[in-house]
Amino acid sequence: EVQLVESGGDSVPAGGSLRLSCAASTIRQCMGWFRQAPGKEREWVAHIRSDGRATYADAVKGRFTASVDNAKKTLYLQLNSLRPEDGGMYYCAASRIGIACPTVGSQVYWGQGTQVTVSS
Repeated sequence: EVQLVESGGDSVPAGGSLRLSCAASTIRQCMGWFRQAPGKEREWVAHIRSDGRATYADAVKGRFTASVDNAKKTLYLQLNSLRPEDGGMYYCAASRIGIACPTVGSQVYWGQGTQVTVSS
């Protein structure tokens, strides 16, 4: 089992920045960040691999940066140039299946989430 605890969410104006953290009981080869806005489905934001390589959804590419500190067992998501549509609950996740990257609908460990609110 992988335990995940997110933090760092806040309310910021459009154009602002935040840094989210996810403390993990273990770092898997591939982990992910997701978000869910009220009334919408949970969506993938980024994958981060234990070697530091990251991939991003088109909606956040160039504005968000995912990173990992293996020694601290912590994931980070730097959110820059925030837009109102970036608001929602942000979750980190790890797949229950070996080295697979987590995806919505697959067998995944989820954290409890951290709320990001962006005002226009």
